[in-house]
Amino acid sequence: MENLKLVANKTIEHLVKKGADKAKCIVTSKETHEFNVDGGEFSLFRTLYDNEISITSYKDNKKGTLVINRFDDEAIIEAVKNCINVADSGSPDEAWDIAPKQENKFFAEGSPAPNIELFFERTQELLQDIKKRHPRILIEQMIVWHVKENNIYIDTNNTEYEVVSGKYVISLMFSGHEGEKVTSFFGTEVSTDNLDKPFIELGSIENDLTDVENQLNTVPLLGKFEGVAVITPSCLVSIMYFIINNFASNTVILDGTSVWKDKIGKKVADEQITISLKPLDERVICGERYTEDGFISENFDFIKDGILESFVIPLYAANKTGYERAKNSSFSLVIEGGDTPIDDIIKGIKKGIIVGRFSGGNPTISGDFSGVAKNSFLVEDGKIVGAINETMINGNLSDLLNNLVSISKETVQDGSMVLPYMAFDKVIISGK
Repeated sequence: MENLKLVANKTIEHLVKKGADKAKCIVTSKETHEFNVDGGEFSLFRTLYDNEISITSYKDNKKGTLVINRFDDEAIIEAVKNCINVADSGSPDEAWDIAPKQENKFFAEGSPAPNIELFFERTQELLQDIKKRHPRILIEQMIVWHVKENNIYIDTNNTEYEVVSGKYVISLMFSGHEGEKVTSFFGTEVSTDNLDKPFIELGSIENDLTDVENQLNTVPLLGKFEGVAVITPSCLVSIMYFIINNFASNTVILDGTSVWKDKIGKKVADEQITISLKPLDERVICGERYTEDGFISENFDFIKDGILESFVIPLYAANKTGYERAKNSSFSLVIEGGDTPIDDIIKGIKKGIIVGRFSGGNPTISGDFSGVAKNSFLVEDGKIVGAINETMINGNLSDLLNNLVSISKETVQDGSMVLPYMAFDKVIISGK
């Protein structure tokens, strides 16, 4: 770590000498041990080493940024010169800034020292479990890795953060096969800081494998109707991304196009809905510890009991607009489970679908969305009738949040987020 500190301090010193009024840099070193599986067989084991310096300078209220992957003096001096040149060529804006002096912190997260032997055994076990429990699944590709990361943040306000972290990541891409029947690809990923459990028990791996197998035999969905869409945790990630990006992100708040621009402190969702960004949650593995602007990261509620609490914007947008900055710059979504088991939610649905994946373009400014419901199932009279394909769903993101039917008691914890199933009414569902 001391070498990283020297590199960071040297970079800041050069930036100041070259005329930066304010500056920050993040020096990162990663060591990754990776296993690859292709077509169900181990194909590669490798160890990767990556270095990076992210440099940001502010000169005369103009910003310059640059990223390099070398730590030698010559590379640093050249990068600093180029970063200052980028700033000199920019337009001045008094909203550019970094955090004021913060308390220096050291963070140790996850499991920096890997157990490679047990990691390999768990990976072999996962392949065997899939073959035994899900014989119709073909693993197109599996990449599992352990990454140890050391990073140093230093800025001209004399704030310094050190982070040492390590985690295991399991990433799968697979499809269902039976004779001439083939499903579309589906991917799932989970992070963990220990090897205590079989990988198939982590996140939504087991459930995702089962759902894809069940996609081999589909039933037709005819016509068009308004019904309930049960959004699975894996699909909920993209829905929440659309909601934040469309209504509360940096771009739409700065340009004033968000339909929620005047909604802070007001109701924007059903009162059962609380959406938080929680990188410090114990269920989030190696979550963010400091923001891109140099603040200590804190958990915060984006929406609480249906009320919009905060936009998801950095310091620059906050300075430009007068809104409060977000207390972290992560996407560590946490939506706690409700009181109703998912089976009971399904039993209460007259007609609707369970959406495993959404494939569509970006929603409109007003939040209208349209796309294909992939890896999805038809529900009629409280029962899952079967898998469906070629099914479109349409709706509005803002309306969706106000048409909540229920939140499942169950949640999926994949090491990055904690998400339940959420059922929404009045979604337009169209078959052939």
